[in-house]
Amino acid sequence: MKQPLEITFRDIPRSEAVEARIREKVAKLDEFYDHIMACHVVIEAPHGHHHQGYLYHVRIDLTVPNGEIVINRDPKEHHAHEDAYVAIRDAFDAARRKLQDFSRKQRGDVKFHETPPHGTVSEIVPYEDYGRIQSADGREVYFHRNSFLDGDFDALDIGDKVRFVEEAGENGPQASTVHLVGKHNIVG
Repeated sequence: MKQPLEITFRDIPRSEAVEARIREKVAKLDEFYDHIMACHVVIEAPHGHHHQGYLYHVRIDLTVPNGEIVINRDPKEHHAHEDAYVAIRDAFDAARRKLQDFSRKQRGDVKFHETPPHGTVSEIVPYEDYGRIQSADGREVYFHRNSFLDGDFDALDIGDKVRFVEEAGENGPQASTVHLVGKHNIVG
């Protein structure tokens, strides 16, 4: 790290043991990603309760090339954070995950999710309980009424957009599950 680590205690007394744990966690982050330029950790216990202990709040600000990574663990959601060490562990686990994502993006190793097979309903034969889908690559894929999972098979119309899971059938490609694609679903 290019700048010295900053640790701030708010509404709680400074603790050498807590500070040592934070330094240890920052050192591990620095080993994992050696381009961290600065790190500021704030630990506070703003919410005291009579029937419970303090809920520790940990915020980590990391300055990295071309950006900043902020981890802000809200104690209201994590009652295990009555223990400062648990709150610190969880915050630094989140920081490591964010650094991993940041590092992948910098290297260009971004995950691409394969678009599920999709197509358009091209034929419906309601009295025989089946239909066909014209897939995005132009093939005809058979599906049975029981494969349609999103509602009423009888309400399907030719031209409806669907996504499906394809498998080999006795007479060619067959859709084992068919989902109607809503207006908010994106398919490639």
